[in-house]
Amino acid sequence: MACILCVASLFLSLTKLSIGQREVKIQEGPLYRAEGYPVSIGCNVSGHQGPSTQDFQWSIYLPSAPTKVIQIISTKDAGFSYTTYAQRVQSKEIYVERLQGDSVLLHISKLQMKDAGEYECDTPNTDGKYFGSYSAKTNLTVIPDTLSATMPSQTLSKKEGEPLELTCEATKATAQHTHLSLTWYLKQEGGGGQATEIISLSKDFILTPGSSYADRFVAGDIRLDKLGATFFKLSVGKLQPSDQGQVFCEATEWIQDPDETWTLITRKQTDQTALRIQPAARDFEVSIRASSSPDEGEPLELVCLVVGRDGDPQLQGTWFLSGKEIAQIDAGGVLDLKRDYKGRASQGQLQVSKLSAQTFSLKIFSVGPEDIGTYSCEVAEVVRTQRGFWQVLQRKQSPGYQMKLREPTARSVAVSAERHAVWEGETLTLLCKAAGDASALSVSWWLTAQDQTTPVFVAGMGQDGTVQLGVSSLGPAHRGNRRLEKVDWATFRLEIASATVPDSGTYECRVSERPQSQAKDLQSSQKISVTVKSLKSSLRVNLMSRQPQVMLAHTFDLSCIVRANYSDLKLPFSVTWQFQPAGSGAFHQLIRITHDGTVEWGDIVSQIHRKTTVSQSFFRSQLQIHDAAMEETGVYRCKVEVYDRNSVCTSGPARVSATSNLLMITVTFPESKLRVNSSSQVRELSISSSTQIECAILSRSAGNLPLSIIWYFSPISANASYLKILEMDQTNTVKYGNEFQTPRSKQKFYAEKISQDLFLLNILSMEDSDQGHYHCAVEEWLLSSNGTWQKLERKTSGLTELKLRPTGNRVHVSKVSWTGNATEYGEVGFSCSLEGSGSPASMYSVTWYRSRGTAAATAAAATAVASTTEIQMLVHLQYDGLLQYGREGSKRLLHCYRSSPTDFVLKLHRVETEDAGMYWCRVAEWQQHGHPGKWINQASDESQRMMLRVLRSEPTFSSRICNSGPLLHFLVICPFIMLLLLFTSFLCLYWKARKLSQLSLSAKNEKALWVGMRKMSLQKEAGMDGEGY
Repeated sequence: MACILCVASLFLSLTKLSIGQREVKIQEGPLYRAEGYPVSIGCNVSGHQGPSTQDFQWSIYLPSAPTKVIQIISTKDAGFSYTTYAQRVQSKEIYVERLQGDSVLLHISKLQMKDAGEYECDTPNTDGKYFGSYSAKTNLTVIPDTLSATMPSQTLSKKEGEPLELTCEATKATAQHTHLSLTWYLKQEGGGGQATEIISLSKDFILTPGSSYADRFVAGDIRLDKLGATFFKLSVGKLQPSDQGQVFCEATEWIQDPDETWTLITRKQTDQTALRIQPAARDFEVSIRASSSPDEGEPLELVCLVVGRDGDPQLQGTWFLSGKEIAQIDAGGVLDLKRDYKGRASQGQLQVSKLSAQTFSLKIFSVGPEDIGTYSCEVAEVVRTQRGFWQVLQRKQSPGYQMKLREPTARSVAVSAERHAVWEGETLTLLCKAAGDASALSVSWWLTAQDQTTPVFVAGMGQDGTVQLGVSSLGPAHRGNRRLEKVDWATFRLEIASATVPDSGTYECRVSERPQSQAKDLQSSQKISVTVKSLKSSLRVNLMSRQPQVMLAHTFDLSCIVRANYSDLKLPFSVTWQFQPAGSGAFHQLIRITHDGTVEWGDIVSQIHRKTTVSQSFFRSQLQIHDAAMEETGVYRCKVEVYDRNSVCTSGPARVSATSNLLMITVTFPESKLRVNSSSQVRELSISSSTQIECAILSRSAGNLPLSIIWYFSPISANASYLKILEMDQTNTVKYGNEFQTPRSKQKFYAEKISQDLFLLNILSMEDSDQGHYHCAVEEWLLSSNGTWQKLERKTSGLTELKLRPTGNRVHVSKVSWTGNATEYGEVGFSCSLEGSGSPASMYSVTWYRSRGTAAATAAAATAVASTTEIQMLVHLQYDGLLQYGREGSKRLLHCYRSSPTDFVLKLHRVETEDAGMYWCRVAEWQQHGHPGKWINQASDESQRMMLRVLRSEPTFSSRICNSGPLLHFLVICPFIMLLLLFTSFLCLYWKARKLSQLSLSAKNEKALWVGMRKMSLQKEAGMDGEGY
């Protein structure tokens, strides 16, 4: 029977488990953690129903109140925390980390002694009924932090290869059973503050080296020994340069939890020991050698060789040219070229390589003047630190190698004289003979007189035998005394008949030739002295350019070549580039490269410095200007100033200076091929008909440059200037001229582009005012790189004259001359009359014009000036009576009207001084044509010019008031202020009178009251007296 009950009980239990029973589990305790360190307690729930994500609520039972629950934190309710823990929960010092939907961790970042107690993890019910456990508890004990790690702070200086021993003491006084682990660290300079592990002793007493020290640990170079219970010694057998830095040790205390896992409860670091390591001396020498002194354009290879260094050191090499670094190869083979040499290396002109571990190579495939200088190489022995940086152990510099271009072998020249001294009037004969193989030579003789310091050209003979005689100081007649002849291909004879004193001095024979494969002439010279001479400084500066005429937007360069016999002194010099723009009379400084290497830009207002590059080598400076603009047209020159050797330190003045020759650089447009049809024609059209005028392009420049087409019109009247109808510019934007801005004009004239070479001007409804000469102007434009348009060429077509077929009608305006005076601020009137009564079928319109002029001008002179001055349209009275004002007319007080069918009047009101000038009218006749009727301009005529003088008027009192703003304001505002003061005074008087009235009334009332009281008192006295009787 008992067995049956046991089986039934087991079956019931299995049945319950199969249904699902909630079970809450918490990390097993007791748990021991140190004060001030974090703690994490795990809790999970299983066998639950409802959502997969369960909520957790943490509480504590303190040892002082074991039955009182204190709520800490909840994943469900933000207000769950009691006041004791609310602030720590809000500051995230206490928080819950969810691992899964049914598993969490309670974190306390910094334990306090009051956090000790029994912790409960509770899960709110999400099942249909209560079945199983809903909470679990564990104990947490907070213990004091007793761990201590000490090592004295010190600085040690060691040499590479010496041993090192450091001792660290770690103690603890924890009552519970704990283990210690200890680790030594190295913090290197430049390591970003991160320490490298050297060696560690784990809590299980296992020694483990850091990854960077594994090989040295296996070799026995790194040791960690425990001395007694609390001391730990770090031993390094042979220090290396990479061991330099800050060394310290770190002690960690561990405790084993009931689940047999070890947990860190405390950690301490010691003070740091600064370790300085002096690398061991590894002496070696560096030498440099070159293949040979090359000619310009030949290759050059320099080899830098390390001598006297055994083993396999890690070396990096650096190349210098005249003290300036040009390239570097580090120990890992990484090449770093400076900016000026990156482009040459990418073009295959330069190669820097490491031939072996101790050999470096610099190869220049085509040597040029910019490669002249002193080359040297520097080799540094390096070692890679634990962080991957290269640490330099020592550096060695090679001797300098002076690289000079081998000059072409010059042909020797011998100069002789029949006699070194001759009397005045005798013939002086000099011979100049060149040695070597026969070749085409040119010769020139120069003389430096005894009282002169500059050589003077005497005579010269070109390769073709052309003789050129120099200018004589005695005048042109003395030139005939000189004769230069060629004896044979190598011998030249100079004869000066009737020699004079100024002919004495030092003669120089210069023989020049152009060898093959040479870019410049090879010149030889020889001198002979007739008398003793003192030479002046031989400084010569020559400015040259291969392209004195440069196309727009192209690049041109200028070479300033300095020649001096004392070039071997290597004196410092400065070069100043100057520019005189075309049309300017002064030179401006472009750029100056001083003798100490400073670059100074000039004050010229231009963008030229943004597109200018300057390269300078010994006694040569080159200026290169990119994207040439028209503003760069002008005269260029360079000025060279030579300084003393110590001028860099003393800032002394220049010893001597020289200015180059003037070089004219002309920036030109590309050659234009633009041609326009220039044939003229005359057309006779019917009134109100339409026509087209062609503008044909016969040829254009290469590239189909943009064109602008401008149409012009000149009326048939005398002295008429051309008016711009419209312009279709190079961007195809159409702009109408000032006289054709009205909507009617824009509708009447419009341009049309038929093809790339044909443009049309359409004229609709031909009228009398349209008669005249028409032509087009074609402009070819070029867009420069700076975004500005440059006009390349302008061509004008032939004239097309348009006439109307005669209709029998003709307008004639009276040509009566008129000159009048008007007083300033007065009125004046002008009249314009037709001769004859006119046609009854016609209507007339009038337009009044004005051109400014001087009052003293005569009528004839005024007429001449009117054709050149600006004409202003004042007002236009249309045939239907509508008025249309011009820009000037709308600003003036004027009145235009018809006094009779054939008389027109213009009146100016309030005339001013600027109204002086010439006035005239133009009357046009209109007739109706077609059906429905359209009014067409049949004919027109202008009146004679009328001169108006404006006389200044004497100012009256009223005009002075009106013209004076402050006085006018005073007269307007002053009465208002007076009225306001009077009104204020009236209010004050009224207020005072009312106040006096109130005081008087009050006094009367008081007096009446006193009288009444007196009467009553007298009556009472009288009554008392009557009773006595």
